[in-house]
Amino acid sequence: MNPAIAKTIGLSSLLVMALCILIEMGWNRFTNRGVYQVKETFANLFILVGFQVAKVLLRGYQLFWLTLVGGLAPFSLPRNGWTFLAAFILTDFLYYWHHRIMHEWRFFWAFHEVHHSATNLNLTTSYRLNWFGGLVGLFFYLPLVLLGFPPLFVVGSLALGLLYQFFQHTEAIRTLGFLEGIVNTPSAHRVHHASNGPYLDKNYGGVLMIWDRMFGTYAKEEEKCVYGITTGFVSNNPFTLVLHGFVDFAKGVRTRG
Repeated sequence: MNPAIAKTIGLSSLLVMALCILIEMGWNRFTNRGVYQVKETFANLFILVGFQVAKVLLRGYQLFWLTLVGGLAPFSLPRNGWTFLAAFILTDFLYYWHHRIMHEWRFFWAFHEVHHSATNLNLTTSYRLNWFGGLVGLFFYLPLVLLGFPPLFVVGSLALGLLYQFFQHTEAIRTLGFLEGIVNTPSAHRVHHASNGPYLDKNYGGVLMIWDRMFGTYAKEEEKCVYGITTGFVSNNPFTLVLHGFVDFAKGVRTRG
């Protein structure tokens, strides 16, 4: 993709997301739902800025691995719409397992805990992502590059999946009817972020929820969701939040969320 076009798409996406956040803030104020807390929101936004800086700093590292593994592929699949569709579906399947492992393996949970430590769920929570996640996350998707899928298709599928998931981090949309249990929805993702006992380790899917149904990790939203990790409030200091999972891992403390 032309770098100028990619930059335009990226900036447009950021503007759309910023507009959606402002609309959600307006809805929150009008309905008095209390899904925004000032200090936590600023922490989320600071973490987002740090995540964007980390993406730039890790770009060369990730490009190295994509190029290395791509060079080992025995063949290259054609660059067409069908190949992209296959890449998108397979990337989403691998995302399910990536996400599930991030929850179930303590080392990887250290990277993911920050995303679940928020005690409110709103659109700013979506990019409450660990700054060091790019060091390990890419390796879950390199098998597709080794199978001949263009690296751009794999990376593009991941980016589209993350953009889709941005809209799932909200209390403003209750349910989406027949789509529940087929694709990820705000209702399904609220369950994923809840620390209630019945909701723990559920709904890992990124775009499609069929993987959760196939592997027995789907749960429908029924009782009120309580957000955060099982050990309670952590902090509103962005640096503490990003590093907390690693500190817990070093201490042998196991949190869930």
